[in-house]
Amino acid sequence: MSYSVGQVSGFAGVTVRTLHHYDKARLLSPSERSAAGYRLYSDADLARLQQILFYRELGFSLDEIRTIMADPEADALTHLRERHRSLKEQITRLQSLVDVAERAIEVQQTGVRLTPQERFEVFGDVAFDLSYATDAHLKWGESEGHQRSMARAAAHTKEHWRALMAEAAGWRRSLIAAFEDGAASDSPRAMDLAEEHRGHISRWFTPCPPEMHCRIADEYIEDARAFALVVPAPEQRPGLGRWLRDAVHANAGRVRSR
Repeated sequence: MSYSVGQVSGFAGVTVRTLHHYDKARLLSPSERSAAGYRLYSDADLARLQQILFYRELGFSLDEIRTIMADPEADALTHLRERHRSLKEQITRLQSLVDVAERAIEVQQTGVRLTPQERFEVFGDVAFDLSYATDAHLKWGESEGHQRSMARAAAHTKEHWRALMAEAAGWRRSLIAAFEDGAASDSPRAMDLAEEHRGHISRWFTPCPPEMHCRIADEYIEDARAFALVVPAPEQRPGLGRWLRDAVHANAGRVRSR
């Protein structure tokens, strides 16, 4: 059975121009001509076209495809193995680029507008799981509080971040001391620390009413990455996250009753 150029174009999903180009490149010439001189493709021609499109999908040039198909038994396997190796290298390289892009997105979504050198000067060796920033952005991105917090963070200078980090470090020392001293999570000492934390958020990021503070603290139990942003992993103690969460809720009740 014979097929016109238009029919083959529809079957194969390629343009008529591409088929004409393959003909001129001596890669796929139609086996027949109609009485009017039009190109007609046989079933064997369609099978060859399928092979050509397969190799094109793998990234082979027309010259390479011509070489392979001229002596497929001798060269096809060698060429395919080489293409397989090359594609794996491309995948590895592209995955590295994906990782870099994702990291850049996560850094941007933290709201920290510092150069890498400035971030090191401010945060030192403290490592944060920045994937939480991406998830938090997806979860809270539409809320006014989150948007205000990101805007405030973006406006902070290196000096602001240094002051913020110093304040947070001092608060953490007091937090851990209270926890290790055995203070109850609903004691005045624990609630005062929770109130300090609420004030810290309000000063540096966004007004933090008790209800918002409770939602933030609930994340410390639901997602370890959230708590690690407040107390880095090396400083954590078993049960400290839940203790802080309970202190925040106790303080919220105290604030509401005033």
